[in-house]
Amino acid sequence: MASDLETKAKEAFIDDHFELAVDLYSQAIAMEPTNAELFADRAQANLKLRNFTEAVADANKAIELDPSMAKAYLRKGIACIKLEEYQTAKAALEAGASLAPGDARFTNLIKECDELIAEEKAELPKQSLGKTSTDVAIPPASELMDKTLEIRKDAQAVVSATKPPKYRHEFYQKPEEVVVTIFAKGVKPTSVSVDFGEQILSVSVDVPGEEAYTFVPRLFGKIIPSKCKYEVLSTKIEIRLAKAEPIQWTSLEFGKDNTVLQKINVSTATQRPYYPSSKPRKVDWDTLEAQVKKEKEEKLDGDAALNKFFRGIYQDADEDTRRAMQKSFVESNGTVLSTNWQEVGSKKVEGSPPEGMEVKKWEY
Repeated sequence: MASDLETKAKEAFIDDHFELAVDLYSQAIAMEPTNAELFADRAQANLKLRNFTEAVADANKAIELDPSMAKAYLRKGIACIKLEEYQTAKAALEAGASLAPGDARFTNLIKECDELIAEEKAELPKQSLGKTSTDVAIPPASELMDKTLEIRKDAQAVVSATKPPKYRHEFYQKPEEVVVTIFAKGVKPTSVSVDFGEQILSVSVDVPGEEAYTFVPRLFGKIIPSKCKYEVLSTKIEIRLAKAEPIQWTSLEFGKDNTVLQKINVSTATQRPYYPSSKPRKVDWDTLEAQVKKEKEEKLDGDAALNKFFRGIYQDADEDTRRAMQKSFVESNGTVLSTNWQEVGSKKVEGSPPEGMEVKKWEY
C-alpha cells in the first residue's frame, strides 16, 4: 500500500536515511501518481541530498497537483536559492507566503532573496588592474599560474551513470535563443508541463499508464522566462529558450568546467543556427603557460611582468571572468586573483598572502 510506503519513507527521513526515503517515496508515487503530498515530501528528501534540480521538479509537480500547498512553494524556493535562481525562488516564496501568511520562514527567505538579487545586480568597484599597492605583497606570475591550474582541477565534475532516458533530446542555438527538442511521439498537450526559471528548465511528461518522464537541467546560461515558450507537436516537444545574453552556449547544461563564454556576433541578420560539438570548449592552458614563459624570456620582472600577465588574461576574458578577477583582486587586497565567478561571486574573498607575509589593514 502507498500509505505504508509513505510511513516508512517518513521514518527513514527522520532517521537521516535520505536516499532510502527518496526510494520509498518513489515507490509510493508509482502507486499514487496524483498524490501531491508524496511529491512535496520527496522534494524535501532531495533537498537533504543536495539534489536541487530534482527537488525543483518534485515541488513543481506537487504545485501542479495542488496549487494551494504552501510547503511545495517553500521547498521550490529553497532549492532555487541553492541553484542561485533568486528571481524564481522569490516568486515561488511570495506565492507560498500568500497561502501561509503567518509563516516567518517565507518572510525570512524572501528577504534573503532580495539581498542576493541586490548583490547580484550591484556594480563591482572599478579599479585598474594595471596598478598595485606597494604595501601589499602579490605572488609572482608562476604562483598565480599554479593556483589557476588548481582551480581547473577542482572544476572537474563526476557524472553518475543512469538508465537511458525515456525520450531523446537535442538542441541547437541562434544568437538570441536556444531551441530544445524532446522527441516524444503522440504525446497530448495536456500530459506535458514545462516550467522556466532564470537558469533552469523543468519538463514533465505524464502519460496515463506509463512511467512519468522528467527533464530538469540547470542551463548553461541564463534565460528570460517571460519570453520562453514551448509547443507540443505530433512527434516532438519544441521548447524555445530566450537567452538573457547573446553568448555562445558550449553545451545545454551548466557545468563547472564550462566557464568560458563567447559573445555571438549578431550583426548578420541571416546567421545560421549553430549546432555545438559534444565536447565543451576549454581554456587553452598550454598556450597560457607559454605566454607566461615568453614573458620570462623577454626578461620582464617585478610589476612590469605581473601587469602584462594580468592584462593578457583580462583582455581576452568573458564578462563573468572579468567580474571574478575584479572582485577577488579588490576584496583580497591584491593577494588573490580568481577567474571563476561561480566560486567567488556569492561570498567575500579573504586575503591569502604568500608564506611568511601578512596582510595589514590600514586605518585612515
